[in-house]
Amino acid sequence: MHADEKPCERARTLDDLAKAVGVSRTTASNAFNRPEQLSAELRGRILRTAEALGYPGPNPMARMLRTGRTGSIGLLFGDTLPYALDDDTSIALLKGLARVCEKRRSGLLLLPVMDDAAAAQAVRAAAVDGFILYCLPDGSPVVPQVLERRLPVVTVDSVSVEGVPSISIDDLAGAQQAAAHLLELGHRRLAILSLDLQTEEHFGVVTRQRRSEIHYRPTALRLEGYGAAMREKGLDLRRVPVFECPGNSEEHARRATLELLAGRTPPTGILAMSDRFAIGAFQAASQLGLQVPRDLSVVGFDDIPLAARFRPALTTVRQPLVEKGVAAAEMLLKKRTPAISRVLETRLIQRESTGPAPGR
Repeated sequence: MHADEKPCERARTLDDLAKAVGVSRTTASNAFNRPEQLSAELRGRILRTAEALGYPGPNPMARMLRTGRTGSIGLLFGDTLPYALDDDTSIALLKGLARVCEKRRSGLLLLPVMDDAAAAQAVRAAAVDGFILYCLPDGSPVVPQVLERRLPVVTVDSVSVEGVPSISIDDLAGAQQAAAHLLELGHRRLAILSLDLQTEEHFGVVTRQRRSEIHYRPTALRLEGYGAAMREKGLDLRRVPVFECPGNSEEHARRATLELLAGRTPPTGILAMSDRFAIGAFQAASQLGLQVPRDLSVVGFDDIPLAARFRPALTTVRQPLVEKGVAAAEMLLKKRTPAISRVLETRLIQRESTGPAPGR
């Protein structure tokens, strides 16, 4: 302890600390909250004195009441936390959010919304400065609960909400590129491994009735993109089997592909709405003694890190996963968030899992 850092009774307030060091209350506060405002020597002296006096730092609740800010943002997931922390696309989004939060000295509170009642309570109780809504379905009951808080909100890959800014990717263009690629290679017998269409889980070939009402925006746009490419070649999406695989599960995709390949007219090309689905399709082909891409071509979506390392390396649609999180956090943490929609570009990455249709 320096000579000017005299021990005294236990400090109870920031004012006590400031008095002991001989600086203003604001300067003492900056040592904890805005260290860049102080020299390293002065901040070190304040923190050493605080430690000697037993002062733990500013009371976060008092600061929240004084400033009206908590220093944290809330991220609402449309899935369980265990799923989100095991899913490559969600992890990449979190990396982007964390990158901005660290830079802006903001916390990140994760809120799953699988149970409507629990989600509503969590939203009402969350001590945050704003919300990011990630991959919520159309008609989600948690959205009105969020809007009632009258805090900044940004949606990501979710249904659009009037007056609320959004971040999304060009799902339609990406899917259209994927389907066009297979069609250019001569494939005409196609099948689709689809993400969830509705909030009620379903495993199986999708009926026309189920296709007529889709709750998830990315699923709807990807189907629309596949269909647009097919129409250019005179094909009808309604005649293409769409197999819904809940939970973005490789195992579900494997089982679905086995069923599709066992049909009377098995597909020569698979359009997978995620790279994990594509890997499941690879597993099914291997189980049946088929080779990718000689017997079956597969196109994924996302370009997760495993896509380039898999053998054969996966042809897929790349979306800017980390950048999406960065864009969402930066938009939310702006002092004034305009109600704009930002669509990030997707791009087809051609690798080794696609080739000419058999017999071409």
